[in-house]
Amino acid sequence: MKFSLFVHMERVNAEEPQQRLYEEMIELCQIADNGGMHAIWTGEHHGMNFTIAPNPLLNLVDLAHRTKNVRLGTGTVIAPFWHPIRLAGETAMADIISGGRIDLGIARGAYGFEYERLSPGLDAWTAGQKMRELIPAIKGLWAGDYTHDGEHWKFPKTTSAPLPVQQPHPPLWVAARDPNSHEFAVANGCNVQVTPMHQGDAEVQSLMDKFNAACAKHADLPRPKIMVLRHTYVADSEADAMQGAEELSAFFNYFAAWFKNEKPISMGLLETISPEEIAANVTYSTEVMRKNHIVGEPAEVISRIKSYQAMGYDEFSLWIDSGMSFERKKASLTRFVTEVMPAFA
Repeated sequence: MKFSLFVHMERVNAEEPQQRLYEEMIELCQIADNGGMHAIWTGEHHGMNFTIAPNPLLNLVDLAHRTKNVRLGTGTVIAPFWHPIRLAGETAMADIISGGRIDLGIARGAYGFEYERLSPGLDAWTAGQKMRELIPAIKGLWAGDYTHDGEHWKFPKTTSAPLPVQQPHPPLWVAARDPNSHEFAVANGCNVQVTPMHQGDAEVQSLMDKFNAACAKHADLPRPKIMVLRHTYVADSEADAMQGAEELSAFFNYFAAWFKNEKPISMGLLETISPEEIAANVTYSTEVMRKNHIVGEPAEVISRIKSYQAMGYDEFSLWIDSGMSFERKKASLTRFVTEVMPAFA
């Protein structure tokens, strides 16, 4: 079992300086690197202060100079917002700058808010089809002298400039949930990223079952890796764990509001959700967050992650975006690398 950190800048309050948020994110990444984590993942989002990440490759190139050993992954770039030639070239350049440490995770995207602004009229189905066309095109561009005549992109013979350090190319990952996504990933030699979101461990097992079914369907191909991404808080007491669960309850209320694209947005910030609204939303109650997410003292966290290891997961990624203060994130991450990870050495 390998461990990684999944992190963005997150902002729900206009009073939080964005420069300071970036510096705090860098410090969390350095704790992960110095603590022996395998990778750092950061995603792509636009116009949303909730997760500030307009270009993950830009952040990863900076992190390449601020870390020593950790791999640097996009978790994820949004396929319909990229042209294959651009993504192949920029990823290869990041691979050169980082000394061959880049992993490229790709997804179709999830927020209607972003679709409306970057690709008006785009729906989830078309975004998924673009992802399925993009990945073979990138691999072709990295192989060289590649001509593409697809539904969404057409271009004459082209070779990625530059070419990546890693050969034949940086590891590719696909964010998958439904069986078709798992099958596409396995068939195309891509590793798989999954997240149960707010759901419990039954969903974690269900996602693994879908992956295993895809691998069985393509038994003639090498088995890819699979990573589970999960909100995690390592507490120093049960009272601390309950506070963490309460903070995750608020976080997921904002997450859902962004996803539904229903609340007013001003200056990239969502209208404040009242404590009464949060308390009334039983889907993300404190009790549900405490049960479903990995929130607890080190022994409990170790036990939960070992159950994921037994399911067959290759990597566990600690999703640290949570609405908590930087000090609480830092304390949890420090406990994770010093008290949880050694149990898997």
